[in-house]
Amino acid sequence: MTGGAGEVGMTGAAALQADYVIVGSGSAGSALAARLSEDGRHSVIVIEHGGTDAGPFIQMPAALSYPMNMSRYDWGFASQPEPGLNGRRLACPRGKVLGGSSSINGMVYVRGHARDFDHWAEMGAAGWNGAAVAPYFRRMEHWHDGGHGGDADWRGTDGPLHVTRGPRKNPLFHAFVEAGAQAGFGRTDDYNGQRQEGFGPMEMTVWQGRRWSAANAYLRPAMKRGNLRVVRGLARRVVMEGARATGVEIRRGGRIEVIGARAEVILAASSINSPKLLMQSGIGPGAQLAAHGIPVIADRPGVGGNLQDHLEVYVQQACTQPITLNRHWNLIGKGLAGAQWLFFKRGLGASNQFESAAFIRSRAGVDYPDIQMHFIPIAVRYDGKAPAEGEGFQIHVGPMRATSRGAVTLASADPEAAPEIRFNYMSTEQDVVDFRRAVRAAREVLAQPAFAPYRGKEIQPGAAVRSDAEVDAFVREHAESAYHPCGTCRMGRADDPGAVVDPETRVIGVEGLRVADSSIFPRIPNGNLNAPSIMVGEKAADMILGRAPLPPENAEPWIAPNWRESDREGV
Repeated sequence: MTGGAGEVGMTGAAALQADYVIVGSGSAGSALAARLSEDGRHSVIVIEHGGTDAGPFIQMPAALSYPMNMSRYDWGFASQPEPGLNGRRLACPRGKVLGGSSSINGMVYVRGHARDFDHWAEMGAAGWNGAAVAPYFRRMEHWHDGGHGGDADWRGTDGPLHVTRGPRKNPLFHAFVEAGAQAGFGRTDDYNGQRQEGFGPMEMTVWQGRRWSAANAYLRPAMKRGNLRVVRGLARRVVMEGARATGVEIRRGGRIEVIGARAEVILAASSINSPKLLMQSGIGPGAQLAAHGIPVIADRPGVGGNLQDHLEVYVQQACTQPITLNRHWNLIGKGLAGAQWLFFKRGLGASNQFESAAFIRSRAGVDYPDIQMHFIPIAVRYDGKAPAEGEGFQIHVGPMRATSRGAVTLASADPEAAPEIRFNYMSTEQDVVDFRRAVRAAREVLAQPAFAPYRGKEIQPGAAVRSDAEVDAFVREHAESAYHPCGTCRMGRADDPGAVVDPETRVIGVEGLRVADSSIFPRIPNGNLNAPSIMVGEKAADMILGRAPLPPENAEPWIAPNWRESDREGV
């Protein structure tokens, strides 16, 4: 491979080559790049369209609402009008920056439940069950319990990804956990350990006051090696010679060039861009490709399908005491918090403010949690644009296993045109019923005695919203994406016509090409997607290098003994 370490500028050699060419420097791509280049035997090029992740908007945890709304850092995708959400188009932020979406996300760290990955294996992703992925979560973690307790037997303590807990100084964080227990849902000291179910502290990828993105954890240290380069450019398509991938066509500096891959091309470009790149390269639903004049190399009808996401709404309550973050939600307050963070990496700026959480079951007969709650001591939109007047707090709540499925499709044959994204949110009756239960569970928690010293009127949905039809209408008008798109290059058996990659992450029907990111998830896991996406990068790296998988960890996750009879603990 020509050249040395670091980031390649807009000019340079016309013909770059490496053993492995990775498209995307996000959660999975950064982990892949670090592991593939680790022993120095292989050269790696990472293609990233976005620029540097330096600067306070990305690195300050409390500023999380800014980068995902900045065109400098975000691809700017949006869904097509969603019939199940009153025709609204929902934003679909994806990171266009070093570190990808791990540099613009909410920094929430959730492995997912072991049963999620058991389900992957049942769907044909052999070797991806809960016991098989657990050692990869352990390998990637550097877990700090912060003196709050936790499940050390399940956690890793020497990986590159620092995982911490917020200080939970605000009494509302503790009221939330106590209220969950009062409602009968139980507690958990570590939802990333043996017991996910219950109310307890939330974890975040923040270290020493800074966002600990995949770029900070994996890519930046690896960029110091002589065998890894990051190339700034827009990936347009995979270059195929017959049925074999040999490189990636990119645009940089106004010039089209090809980066050659001696061994393999690996797409880690997101659940939106990875299927788009496959289709632009002739791999996908044959009729769709032919309609755009793209020659079909491998007719894989599953490419772009199986699109899933988490939806959530904010149940907001007024607060009767001046203890929320509202008093900091002004220019002076933000300036003081920003200055404290800038000089000391401490204070409000050093936390994403999601410091308590819950995972519960929606009804009897559900064996592990299917509703997630985030708690935050202010009533405000996730994008930071619309704070409620006065003091307030809110629960972000939504179902974790929606049955609706959507698709990413090509809008045109132009490789630089954005694809069309249709989630088909709320298109099944089960999803409507599950969301109704989620909203009512959040309201029930807020009505518990633990919140009595703080509880004012309900801001949203509001006292007038009570019946099933009223709750349904509220959800359709106010639900927002939790920004967890996945599933569009589904992993499965090689003989499954709907699968896109096999359990070794190899694209079925071609050679020298893999996909390793959230697009290969057969079904969306229970929680935020950064952690399982990094896990995919870790595990795929071992497969690519021909290493034996890490030995499985067969400790069983906690399942409520009475799950068949009740959604509550001991009821």
